[in-house]
Amino acid sequence: MSGARLELLRHGDTGQRSYRGQLDDPLSELGWSQLREAVRGRAWDRVVSSPLARCAAFARELAAARGLPLRIDARLAEYHFGDWQGVPIETLAERDGDALARFWADPVAHPPPGAERFAAFRDRLVAALDDARRERGRVLVVTHGGAIRLLRCVAEGRGFGDMAGIEVVHASLHPLPWPAAAR
Repeated sequence: MSGARLELLRHGDTGQRSYRGQLDDPLSELGWSQLREAVRGRAWDRVVSSPLARCAAFARELAAARGLPLRIDARLAEYHFGDWQGVPIETLAERDGDALARFWADPVAHPPPGAERFAAFRDRLVAALDDARRERGRVLVVTHGGAIRLLRCVAEGRGFGDMAGIEVVHASLHPLPWPAAAR
């Protein structure tokens, strides 16, 4: 069985400038327009989405408009940034700059205080992608920047310290070979 062809889509802009993590922000008008433009002229056979509003609201709209099956998968939620969640990035840089740099250099060894265990984040995302791959056809997976960065590291055999250097702009599409060769 060859499985599905997966393409990851990051949610659009929310107007927030902090690590939002698992805060349930809605899309801004800009975010809606970014996503609608990103999918224009593209086709999928089904949609799988994070349950957070910034992903799920658009996934529901797209699936309904195109008559596609939709599955909401809680495992696709963004990383929980613990005490850093919702704190403006500038504040974190000023207050916790050294800890922030250590986190991005090695998120496994230096997570934010009170954050989700990085291994748990990885395991739930990998399991979600494994299940999405069992679907038929072309599958659009609507998720978050941190999730896409982590999954790209897994798929490309990169260390998680590379996550900070992977550009994942709002409403960007990322075809992803899966299963990952190096797990």
